[in-house]
Amino acid sequence: MKRVFFKNYELLVYDSVYEPHEDSFLLAETVKVSPGIKALDMGCGCGIQAINLALQGAEVLAADINEKALENTLENAKRLGLGDKIEVRKSNLFSSLSDQKFDCIVFNPPYLPKSDLKDISIEGGLKGFELLHEFLEELPKHLANNGCCFFVQSSITNERKTKRKLKQLALSYEIAARARFFFEELIVFKVFL
Repeated sequence: MKRVFFKNYELLVYDSVYEPHEDSFLLAETVKVSPGIKALDMGCGCGIQAINLALQGAEVLAADINEKALENTLENAKRLGLGDKIEVRKSNLFSSLSDQKFDCIVFNPPYLPKSDLKDISIEGGLKGFELLHEFLEELPKHLANNGCCFFVQSSITNERKTKRKLKQLALSYEIAARARFFFEELIVFKVFL
C-alpha cells in the first residue's frame, strides 16, 4: 500500500489501484463545484476526485470497474470524515448507472495506447482514446440540465480527434487547464450540453 498527499490530506492507495499522478492532481485542482450538487467520479481509483468533490460540498457517487478501487475510495472517504458524502458503485463506465443524471461528472480516463502491460487502469484502447470516446457517447444521457463534465486527455492520444468527437455529439467544451510534463501535455476539458 502506498500513501499520497492531496492538499493537506493523506490518501491510501491499494496495490491494485491506480496511484494518483500529475493527471489526477491537475484534474482535481481544476474542478470547482457548488455545494449541494450531485456529482459522479467515473473511474474513482483511490477516490481523489470523489474526495475533492465532497470537500467542496457535493454529494458524490464514485464508480469503478475495479472492486478494490471502490473499497479504497470508501476507506479514504471514511478516514477523512466524508463517508456520508460518498457512495460507491461497481460500474463499467455508465453500465450500472441506468438513467441517473449528475450536475458534474469527473473522469480521469486511462489514456495510454494498448501495450503488453494489459493494465486497464492506464490503457484506454488500441490508440489510447477509444475508452474516452465510448464514455463521451453516453455522457449526454447522464448530464443534468446546466451540468458539466471535466476529463483529462494526453497530447499523445490525439486531442484533435476528441475535439471532433465532441463536435459530432453536439457537446460544447472549453479547455479548462493545460500542463506540460516530461513527454506529454495534459489537457483538462470542461464539457457542457
